[in-house]
Amino acid sequence: MKNILIIAHFCSDFDGKGNNRFNYLANELINYQCNVELVTTDFSHSKKKKREIAETNLPYKVTMINEPGYKKNVSLKRFYSHYVMGKNLKKYLAKIKKPDIIYCGVPSLDAAKVAAKYANENNIRFIIDVQDLWPEAFKMVFNLLIISNMIFFPMKKTANYIYGSADEIIAVSKVYVDRAASVNRKCKNGFPIYIGTSLDTFDLLVNKNKITYKPDDEMWLAYIGTLGHSYDISCVIDALSILKSKGISNIKFIIMGKGPLKSKFEKYAKEKGVYCEFTGRLSYDKMVGILFSCDIAVNPISHRSSGSIINKHADYAAAGLPVINTQECLEYRELVEEYNMGLNCENNNPKDLADKLLKLYGDERLRKTMGQNSRKLAEDKFNRKESYRQIIDIILNN
Repeated sequence: MKNILIIAHFCSDFDGKGNNRFNYLANELINYQCNVELVTTDFSHSKKKKREIAETNLPYKVTMINEPGYKKNVSLKRFYSHYVMGKNLKKYLAKIKKPDIIYCGVPSLDAAKVAAKYANENNIRFIIDVQDLWPEAFKMVFNLLIISNMIFFPMKKTANYIYGSADEIIAVSKVYVDRAASVNRKCKNGFPIYIGTSLDTFDLLVNKNKITYKPDDEMWLAYIGTLGHSYDISCVIDALSILKSKGISNIKFIIMGKGPLKSKFEKYAKEKGVYCEFTGRLSYDKMVGILFSCDIAVNPISHRSSGSIINKHADYAAAGLPVINTQECLEYRELVEEYNMGLNCENNNPKDLADKLLKLYGDERLRKTMGQNSRKLAEDKFNRKESYRQIIDIILNN
Protein backbone atom coordinates (compact mmCIF):
# COMPACT_ATOMS: atom_id res chain seq x y z
CA MET A 1 0.00 0.00 0.00
CA LYS A 2 1.51 3.32 -1.10
CA ASN A 3 1.69 6.29 1.24
CA ILE A 4 0.94 9.43 -0.73
CA LEU A 5 1.40 12.93 0.61
CA ILE A 6 -0.46 15.62 -1.32
CA ILE A 7 0.82 19.12 -0.55
CA ALA A 8 -1.55 21.76 -1.88
CA HIS A 9 -1.38 25.30 -0.55
CA PHE A 10 -4.55 26.17 -2.46
CA CYS A 11 -7.36 23.65 -2.21
CA SER A 12 -11.08 23.81 -1.48
CA ASP A 13 -12.55 24.06 1.98
CA PHE A 14 -13.76 20.73 3.26
CA ASP A 15 -17.49 21.38 3.13
CA GLY A 16 -18.19 19.43 -0.05
CA LYS A 17 -18.95 22.59 -2.04
CA GLY A 18 -15.63 23.05 -3.78
CA ASN A 19 -14.36 21.83 -7.13
CA ASN A 20 -10.63 21.62 -6.48
CA ARG A 21 -8.23 19.26 -8.24
CA PHE A 22 -6.33 18.23 -5.12
CA ASN A 23 -9.38 17.44 -3.01
CA TYR A 24 -10.69 15.36 -5.89
CA LEU A 25 -7.45 13.42 -6.32
CA ALA A 26 -7.13 12.74 -2.60
CA ASN A 27 -10.59 11.23 -2.60
CA GLU A 28 -10.01 9.17 -5.77
CA LEU A 29 -6.64 7.75 -4.70
CA ILE A 30 -8.27 6.08 -1.69
CA ASN A 31 -10.08 3.84 -4.18
CA TYR A 32 -6.67 2.49 -5.25
CA GLN A 33 -5.87 1.27 -1.75
CA CYS A 34 -3.51 4.12 -0.93
CA ASN A 35 -2.92 5.89 2.34
CA VAL A 36 -3.49 9.54 1.48
CA GLU A 37 -2.79 12.68 3.47
CA LEU A 38 -3.65 16.13 2.14
CA VAL A 39 -1.51 18.86 3.68
CA THR A 40 -2.73 22.39 3.19
CA THR A 41 -2.94 25.74 4.96
CA ASP A 42 -5.31 26.74 7.73
CA PHE A 43 -5.96 30.02 5.87
CA SER A 44 -8.62 30.18 3.15
CA HIS A 45 -7.27 32.19 0.20
CA SER A 46 -10.74 32.72 -1.27
CA LYS A 47 -12.48 33.74 1.97
CA LYS A 48 -9.46 35.53 3.51
CA LYS A 49 -10.01 33.96 6.92
CA LYS A 50 -8.96 30.94 8.94
CA ARG A 51 -10.33 27.59 7.84
CA GLU A 52 -12.35 25.34 10.05
CA ILE A 53 -12.69 21.65 9.42
CA ALA A 54 -15.72 20.12 11.04
CA GLU A 55 -16.20 16.45 11.73
CA THR A 56 -16.41 14.87 8.31
CA ASN A 57 -16.43 11.47 6.72
CA LEU A 58 -13.43 12.20 4.52
CA PRO A 59 -11.63 8.96 3.67
CA TYR A 60 -8.23 10.67 3.69
CA LYS A 61 -6.31 12.53 6.38
CA VAL A 62 -6.25 16.33 6.32
CA THR A 63 -3.48 18.34 7.99
CA MET A 64 -3.66 22.12 8.17
CA ILE A 65 -0.45 24.10 8.52
CA ASN A 66 -0.62 27.45 10.28
CA GLU A 67 -0.01 30.67 8.38
CA PRO A 68 -0.81 34.27 9.41
CA GLY A 69 -3.00 35.20 6.44
CA TYR A 70 -3.43 38.37 4.38
CA LYS A 71 -6.11 40.66 3.02
CA LYS A 72 -4.76 41.47 -0.46
CA ASN A 73 -3.61 39.00 -3.10
CA VAL A 74 -0.70 41.18 -4.18
CA SER A 75 0.95 42.39 -0.99
CA LEU A 76 4.00 41.99 1.20
CA LYS A 77 1.78 40.42 3.85
CA ARG A 78 0.88 37.64 1.44
CA PHE A 79 4.52 36.89 0.65
CA TYR A 80 5.32 36.89 4.38
CA SER A 81 2.32 34.63 5.09
CA HIS A 82 3.53 32.12 2.51
CA TYR A 83 7.04 32.29 3.97
CA VAL A 84 5.69 31.37 7.42
CA MET A 85 3.60 28.58 5.90
CA GLY A 86 6.76 27.16 4.32
CA LYS A 87 8.65 27.29 7.62
CA ASN A 88 5.84 25.53 9.46
CA LEU A 89 5.53 22.92 6.73
CA LYS A 90 9.24 22.15 7.09
CA LYS A 91 8.75 21.52 10.82
CA TYR A 92 5.80 19.24 10.13
CA LEU A 93 7.62 17.17 7.51
CA ALA A 94 10.49 16.60 9.94
CA LYS A 95 8.10 14.83 12.33
CA ILE A 96 6.17 12.48 10.04
CA LYS A 97 6.89 9.07 8.59
CA LYS A 98 8.41 9.45 5.12
CA PRO A 99 5.85 8.97 2.35
CA ASP A 100 6.47 6.99 -0.82
CA ILE A 101 5.30 9.81 -3.09
CA ILE A 102 4.84 13.55 -2.74
CA TYR A 103 2.32 15.15 -5.11
CA CYS A 104 2.79 18.89 -4.82
CA GLY A 105 0.78 21.80 -6.17
CA VAL A 106 2.75 24.78 -7.45
CA PRO A 107 2.26 27.57 -6.35
CA SER A 108 2.83 28.59 -3.65
CA LEU A 109 6.59 28.58 -4.08
CA ASP A 110 7.50 28.59 -0.39
CA ALA A 111 5.62 25.38 0.38
CA ALA A 112 6.70 23.73 -2.87
CA LYS A 113 10.36 24.58 -2.28
CA VAL A 114 10.23 22.97 1.17
CA ALA A 115 8.56 19.91 -0.33
CA ALA A 116 11.12 19.68 -3.14
CA LYS A 117 14.06 19.90 -0.75
CA TYR A 118 12.52 17.32 1.59
CA ALA A 119 11.90 14.94 -1.31
CA ASN A 120 15.45 15.37 -2.65
CA GLU A 121 17.06 14.78 0.75
CA ASN A 122 14.98 11.68 1.46
CA ASN A 123 14.94 10.14 -2.03
CA ILE A 124 11.15 10.46 -2.30
CA ARG A 125 9.45 10.49 -5.69
CA PHE A 126 8.41 14.11 -6.29
CA ILE A 127 5.59 14.98 -8.68
CA ILE A 128 4.59 18.59 -9.26
CA ASP A 129 1.30 19.95 -10.57
CA VAL A 130 1.78 23.47 -11.92
CA GLN A 131 -1.41 25.48 -11.50
CA ASP A 132 0.00 28.94 -12.21
CA LEU A 133 3.30 30.55 -13.13
CA TRP A 134 5.00 32.63 -10.46
CA PRO A 135 6.47 35.22 -10.61
CA GLU A 136 5.03 35.69 -14.11
CA ALA A 137 1.50 36.11 -12.73
CA PHE A 138 2.60 38.99 -10.50
CA LYS A 139 4.69 40.86 -13.06
CA MET A 140 1.71 42.22 -14.97
CA VAL A 141 0.76 44.30 -11.92
CA PHE A 142 3.99 46.27 -12.33
CA ASN A 143 4.40 48.46 -15.40
CA LEU A 144 8.19 48.88 -15.09
CA LEU A 145 9.44 45.62 -16.55
CA ILE A 146 13.11 46.00 -15.60
CA ILE A 147 12.29 46.83 -11.98
CA SER A 148 9.77 43.98 -11.69
CA ASN A 149 12.34 41.56 -13.12
CA MET A 150 14.80 42.64 -10.42
CA ILE A 151 12.22 42.37 -7.65
CA PHE A 152 11.04 38.92 -8.71
CA PHE A 153 14.41 37.37 -9.58
CA PRO A 154 14.60 35.43 -6.27
CA MET A 155 11.10 34.08 -6.86
CA LYS A 156 12.06 32.96 -10.37
CA LYS A 157 15.13 31.21 -8.96
CA THR A 158 12.94 29.37 -6.45
CA ALA A 159 10.50 28.35 -9.16
CA ASN A 160 13.35 26.98 -11.28
CA TYR A 161 14.59 24.92 -8.32
CA ILE A 162 11.13 23.41 -7.80
CA TYR A 163 10.63 22.64 -11.49
CA GLY A 164 14.11 21.16 -11.77
CA SER A 165 13.57 18.90 -8.75
CA ALA A 166 10.49 17.17 -10.15
CA ASP A 167 10.53 13.53 -11.17
CA GLU A 168 7.29 14.09 -13.09
CA ILE A 169 5.74 17.33 -14.34
CA ILE A 170 1.98 17.72 -14.59
CA ALA A 171 0.41 21.10 -15.35
CA VAL A 172 -2.92 22.63 -16.25
CA SER A 173 -1.72 23.53 -19.75
CA LYS A 174 1.01 22.83 -22.25
CA VAL A 175 2.32 26.37 -21.74
CA TYR A 176 2.97 25.60 -18.07
CA VAL A 177 4.45 22.18 -18.83
CA ASP A 178 6.91 23.76 -21.26
CA ARG A 179 7.94 26.40 -18.71
CA ALA A 180 8.66 23.83 -16.01
CA ALA A 181 10.34 21.38 -18.40
CA SER A 182 12.69 24.09 -19.68
CA VAL A 183 14.73 23.84 -16.44
CA ASN A 184 14.26 20.13 -15.73
CA ARG A 185 16.72 17.44 -16.83
CA LYS A 186 14.97 14.47 -15.23
CA CYS A 187 11.67 14.34 -17.11
CA LYS A 188 11.46 13.14 -20.68
CA ASN A 189 7.86 14.22 -21.01
CA GLY A 190 5.52 16.53 -19.15
CA PHE A 191 1.78 16.04 -19.01
CA PRO A 192 -0.65 18.89 -19.72
CA ILE A 193 -3.92 17.88 -18.04
CA TYR A 194 -6.59 20.55 -17.91
CA ILE A 195 -8.20 21.38 -14.57
CA GLY A 196 -11.59 20.34 -15.86
CA THR A 197 -14.69 19.51 -13.91
CA SER A 198 -16.83 16.48 -13.17
CA LEU A 199 -19.50 16.61 -15.87
CA ASP A 200 -21.73 14.16 -13.96
CA THR A 201 -21.64 16.43 -10.91
CA PHE A 202 -22.03 19.56 -13.04
CA ASP A 203 -25.13 18.18 -14.77
CA LEU A 204 -26.60 17.06 -11.45
CA LEU A 205 -26.10 20.54 -10.00
CA VAL A 206 -27.71 22.10 -13.07
CA ASN A 207 -30.85 20.03 -12.51
CA LYS A 208 -30.98 20.97 -8.83
CA ASN A 209 -30.29 24.68 -9.28
CA LYS A 210 -32.05 25.72 -12.47
CA ILE A 211 -33.02 29.39 -12.72
CA THR A 212 -36.74 29.95 -13.22
CA TYR A 213 -36.94 33.75 -13.18
CA LYS A 214 -35.12 34.73 -16.38
CA PRO A 215 -37.15 37.22 -18.48
CA ASP A 216 -37.81 36.11 -22.07
CA ASP A 217 -36.68 39.42 -23.52
CA GLU A 218 -33.22 39.38 -21.90
CA MET A 219 -29.96 37.84 -23.09
CA TRP A 220 -27.52 36.95 -20.31
CA LEU A 221 -23.78 37.33 -20.69
CA ALA A 222 -21.79 35.43 -18.05
CA TYR A 223 -18.43 35.96 -16.39
CA ILE A 224 -17.19 33.79 -13.52
CA GLY A 225 -13.98 34.24 -11.58
CA THR A 226 -11.82 36.69 -9.71
CA LEU A 227 -12.29 40.44 -10.11
CA GLY A 228 -8.65 41.43 -10.23
CA HIS A 229 -5.87 42.74 -12.42
CA SER A 230 -5.78 39.67 -14.66
CA TYR A 231 -9.35 40.13 -15.87
CA ASP A 232 -10.40 42.98 -18.15
CA ILE A 233 -14.00 43.46 -17.05
CA SER A 234 -13.81 47.14 -18.04
CA CYS A 235 -13.38 46.16 -21.68
CA VAL A 236 -16.61 44.14 -21.55
CA ILE A 237 -18.43 47.07 -19.96
CA ASP A 238 -17.13 49.34 -22.73
CA ALA A 239 -18.34 46.88 -25.37
CA LEU A 240 -21.80 46.74 -23.81
CA SER A 241 -21.83 50.55 -23.72
CA ILE A 242 -21.13 50.57 -27.46
CA LEU A 243 -24.04 48.19 -28.07
CA LYS A 244 -26.27 50.28 -25.83
CA SER A 245 -25.51 53.33 -28.00
CA LYS A 246 -26.83 51.26 -30.92
CA GLY A 247 -30.10 50.59 -29.13
CA ILE A 248 -29.26 47.19 -27.64
CA SER A 249 -29.89 47.39 -23.91
CA ASN A 250 -31.34 43.98 -23.07
CA ILE A 251 -28.01 42.20 -22.57
CA LYS A 252 -27.55 41.56 -18.87
CA PHE A 253 -23.93 41.13 -17.83
CA ILE A 254 -23.81 38.76 -14.83
CA ILE A 255 -20.47 38.87 -13.01
CA MET A 256 -20.05 35.98 -10.55
CA GLY A 257 -17.08 36.36 -8.24
CA LYS A 258 -15.24 38.76 -6.01
CA GLY A 259 -11.81 40.34 -5.87
CA PRO A 260 -9.83 43.50 -5.15
CA LEU A 261 -11.26 45.42 -8.13
CA LYS A 262 -14.93 44.57 -7.58
CA SER A 263 -15.84 48.07 -6.36
CA LYS A 264 -13.94 49.68 -9.23
CA PHE A 265 -15.80 47.57 -11.83
CA GLU A 266 -19.16 48.22 -10.16
CA LYS A 267 -18.54 51.96 -10.23
CA TYR A 268 -17.45 51.86 -13.87
CA ALA A 269 -20.54 49.89 -14.91
CA LYS A 270 -22.73 52.43 -13.16
CA GLU A 271 -20.95 55.33 -14.87
CA LYS A 272 -21.45 53.69 -18.27
CA GLY A 273 -25.09 52.89 -17.53
CA VAL A 274 -24.59 49.24 -18.44
CA TYR A 275 -27.03 46.54 -17.30
CA CYS A 276 -24.95 44.48 -14.85
CA GLU A 277 -25.40 42.28 -11.82
CA PHE A 278 -22.47 41.63 -9.50
CA THR A 279 -23.44 38.56 -7.49
CA GLY A 280 -20.30 38.33 -5.38
CA ARG A 281 -18.76 34.95 -4.65
CA LEU A 282 -21.27 32.12 -4.97
CA SER A 283 -21.18 28.51 -3.91
CA TYR A 284 -20.32 26.27 -6.83
CA ASP A 285 -23.83 24.80 -7.05
CA LYS A 286 -25.49 28.23 -7.22
CA MET A 287 -22.96 29.45 -9.76
CA VAL A 288 -23.62 26.42 -11.98
CA GLY A 289 -27.38 27.05 -11.92
CA ILE A 290 -26.98 30.66 -13.06
CA LEU A 291 -24.23 29.90 -15.58
CA PHE A 292 -26.32 27.25 -17.34
CA SER A 293 -29.15 29.76 -17.71
CA CYS A 294 -26.92 32.25 -19.54
CA ASP A 295 -26.71 32.59 -23.32
CA ILE A 296 -23.06 33.58 -23.87
CA ALA A 297 -19.90 33.52 -21.76
CA VAL A 298 -17.06 36.02 -21.91
CA ASN A 299 -13.39 35.29 -21.22
CA PRO A 300 -11.80 38.76 -20.86
CA ILE A 301 -8.21 38.11 -19.84
CA SER A 302 -5.92 41.14 -19.54
CA HIS A 303 -3.00 41.86 -21.84
CA ARG A 304 0.23 40.00 -20.97
CA SER A 305 -1.52 37.71 -18.50
CA SER A 306 0.39 34.51 -17.73
CA GLY A 307 -2.86 32.55 -17.49
CA SER A 308 -3.45 29.68 -19.88
CA ILE A 309 -6.15 27.02 -19.51
CA ILE A 310 -8.09 28.00 -16.38
CA ASN A 311 -11.09 26.91 -14.32
CA LYS A 312 -13.65 29.07 -16.06
CA HIS A 313 -12.87 27.48 -19.44
CA ALA A 314 -14.08 24.12 -18.13
CA ASP A 315 -17.24 25.55 -16.59
CA TYR A 316 -18.15 27.56 -19.69
CA ALA A 317 -17.71 24.44 -21.81
CA ALA A 318 -19.65 22.22 -19.39
CA ALA A 319 -22.52 24.71 -19.52
CA GLY A 320 -22.51 24.51 -23.32
CA LEU A 321 -22.01 28.25 -23.81
CA PRO A 322 -20.44 29.98 -26.82
CA VAL A 323 -17.49 32.04 -25.64
CA ILE A 324 -16.37 35.56 -26.54
CA ASN A 325 -12.62 35.36 -25.92
CA THR A 326 -10.03 38.13 -25.58
CA GLN A 327 -7.33 35.96 -24.00
CA GLU A 328 -4.01 36.06 -25.83
CA CYS A 329 -2.94 32.54 -24.82
CA LEU A 330 -2.49 30.71 -28.11
CA GLU A 331 -3.40 27.36 -26.56
CA TYR A 332 -6.92 28.50 -25.68
CA ARG A 333 -7.44 30.54 -28.85
CA GLU A 334 -6.64 27.43 -30.86
CA LEU A 335 -9.24 25.44 -28.90
CA VAL A 336 -11.84 28.12 -29.69
CA GLU A 337 -11.01 27.84 -33.41
CA GLU A 338 -10.59 24.05 -33.52
CA TYR A 339 -13.97 23.37 -31.89
CA ASN A 340 -15.75 26.38 -33.41
CA MET A 341 -17.14 27.08 -29.94
CA GLY A 342 -16.80 30.84 -29.80
CA LEU A 343 -15.20 33.93 -31.28
CA ASN A 344 -11.70 35.21 -30.59
CA CYS A 345 -11.28 38.98 -30.21
CA GLU A 346 -8.38 41.38 -30.22
CA ASN A 347 -7.26 41.97 -26.65
CA ASN A 348 -8.34 45.24 -25.03
CA ASN A 349 -10.41 46.25 -28.05
CA PRO A 350 -13.99 46.97 -26.90
CA LYS A 351 -15.16 47.68 -30.46
CA ASP A 352 -14.03 44.26 -31.67
CA LEU A 353 -15.58 42.64 -28.61
CA ALA A 354 -18.84 44.53 -29.25
CA ASP A 355 -18.84 43.40 -32.91
CA LYS A 356 -18.32 39.74 -31.96
CA LEU A 357 -20.96 39.96 -29.25
CA LEU A 358 -23.37 41.51 -31.73
CA LYS A 359 -22.72 38.64 -34.13
CA LEU A 360 -23.79 36.10 -31.53
CA TYR A 361 -26.59 38.30 -30.24
CA GLY A 362 -28.24 38.39 -33.65
CA ASP A 363 -27.79 34.76 -34.67
CA GLU A 364 -29.60 32.20 -32.52
CA ARG A 365 -28.55 29.33 -34.77
CA LEU A 366 -24.88 30.26 -34.43
CA ARG A 367 -25.22 30.48 -30.63
CA LYS A 368 -26.80 27.04 -30.56
CA THR A 369 -24.16 25.47 -32.81
CA MET A 370 -21.26 26.98 -30.91
CA GLY A 371 -22.88 26.03 -27.61
CA GLN A 372 -23.11 22.40 -28.70
CA ASN A 373 -19.49 22.50 -29.81
CA SER A 374 -18.51 24.01 -26.47
CA ARG A 375 -20.10 21.08 -24.66
CA LYS A 376 -18.25 18.71 -27.01
CA LEU A 377 -15.01 20.36 -25.92
CA ALA A 378 -15.96 19.71 -22.29
CA GLU A 379 -16.58 16.05 -23.01
CA ASP A 380 -13.32 15.67 -24.95
CA LYS A 381 -10.90 17.71 -22.85
CA PHE A 382 -12.41 18.84 -19.54
CA ASN A 383 -14.19 15.81 -18.08
CA ARG A 384 -12.02 15.02 -15.09
CA LYS A 385 -13.64 11.61 -14.65
CA GLU A 386 -11.68 10.64 -17.77
CA SER A 387 -8.73 13.06 -17.83
CA TYR A 388 -7.72 12.64 -14.19
CA ARG A 389 -7.25 8.92 -14.67
CA GLN A 390 -4.00 9.88 -16.38
CA ILE A 391 -2.86 11.71 -13.24
CA ILE A 392 -3.61 8.69 -11.10
CA ASP A 393 -1.73 6.46 -13.54
CA ILE A 394 1.29 8.78 -13.36
CA ILE A 395 1.21 8.73 -9.56
CA LEU A 396 0.81 4.99 -9.16
CA ASN A 397 2.52 3.39 -12.13
CA ASN A 398 6.16 3.73 -11.28
